[in-house]
Amino acid sequence: MLKMLLSVLALSSLTVGCATILNEDYQKINVATSNNKEVKGNVDGIPFTAPSIVSVKRSKADKILILDSNSCAKQTLLASQVDTKFFINILSGGTFGSTTDYATEKMWKFQESVVIPCN
Repeated sequence: MLKMLLSVLALSSLTVGCATILNEDYQKINVATSNNKEVKGNVDGIPFTAPSIVSVKRSKADKILILDSNSCAKQTLLASQVDTKFFINILSGGTFGSTTDYATEKMWKFQESVVIPCN
């Protein structure tokens, strides 16, 4: 019984990725405007008001903040990048964990804050 329990624990540790465990499905990003004025917009069709903290779903694809403002840029890019937590799997030999991180898209992150350029 103990051998079986240890085997299950060992197998589960190989198949779970660090980023999958440590990262949420959504990432919070501080969105501000260069003139500190309030603007409305959306990302992935979800409305937001800035300055505020906006939640975006982690993904490999870049995100675009689309704004409803004449005084600010109409679009601002959130570039997707690999989260450094993903490399812990590579260094520790966790091929299966790395695959899990990739499949769940939790290995990706966006910058923690973005300033929307305004006039």
